[in-house]
Amino acid sequence: MEKESLRHPFPAIYAPDSRILILGSFPSVKSREQKFFYGHPQNRFWRVLAALLGTDVPQTAEEKRALLLAHRIALWDVIASCEIMGSSDASIRNAVPNDLSPILETASIRQIFTNGGTAHRLYRKYIYPLTGREDIALPSSSPANAARSLGALIDAWQIVREALEAE
Repeated sequence: MEKESLRHPFPAIYAPDSRILILGSFPSVKSREQKFFYGHPQNRFWRVLAALLGTDVPQTAEEKRALLLAHRIALWDVIASCEIMGSSDASIRNAVPNDLSPILETASIRQIFTNGGTAHRLYRKYIYPLTGREDIALPSSSPANAARSLGALIDAWQIVREALEAE
């Protein structure tokens, strides 16, 4: 498999009443094909969120977008463009960060979470110096993070629900 130079293929999801922002690293091959976040069927992101929020797992992009907006969750990725081999975060090179200012200036973001170690490292390297806003690193929902069961992920992600409930 060859390394490709790619730009992020779809926009962020947020609204003025969004309270938290969850940042991934860069969309997987499946997500790029579907032009929507966490498109790989084995990625547990949507199952974890549904469990935290007490809802059914959304199936379509429209249901996923509606779930995020209804619960005041903004969703985006740290990287705007990079060189990447397939879906491998470890292969990311020459990363250019996304500009988070449209989200941070429009929405009432109280907490930023990063989904996985790569998103956290890239956030700290490229975005934190610009915003000065700390992130909370969450264990990756990726199928590559097979060491964590769905239940363990849900437990680790409880802090997201707590952030949403804090008013």
